[in-house]
Amino acid sequence: MSEHDREDAALFAQLRALWRDVDPMPATLIDRMIAAVAAEGLSEEYALLTLVEQPLGAVRSDTDALTLQFSDGTTSILLHVTRTASGRHRVDGWVDTAAAVIELAQGERVRRTEPSETGRFAFDEVPDGFTRVRLTTTVGDEERTLSTPQFEL
Repeated sequence: MSEHDREDAALFAQLRALWRDVDPMPATLIDRMIAAVAAEGLSEEYALLTLVEQPLGAVRSDTDALTLQFSDGTTSILLHVTRTASGRHRVDGWVDTAAAVIELAQGERVRRTEPSETGRFAFDEVPDGFTRVRLTTTVGDEERTLSTPQFEL
């Protein structure tokens, strides 16, 4: 290391010490930045669940009909779930955007459909279990996926 490099390093060390004393970094800054970065993409990955006109217990199939609404702030999915004569479920849904594919996933089992021009779609004979709905849409050259949290039928 040259004499000039040593002088620069000493000067930068003094500047760091000066700023550390005059304007120290807030103690919680690192934790807040990690949380902000982690939360930034959540709206893209998961929609928020809003239970429509049902008590909270209805999420676990305590009633014959269940209405759920999911939204990520730009796209909404409305699901109406009813019990069929066979004891399984019919899931009627509506989306407020032009979707290319709607998927209903229960573990490894994934069923796909395309919504109508009005955004309506349906899945028949859906068994009990943890369920997630995914919506894939393409805007321009960008493909976007909205995935609901799991809910139990």
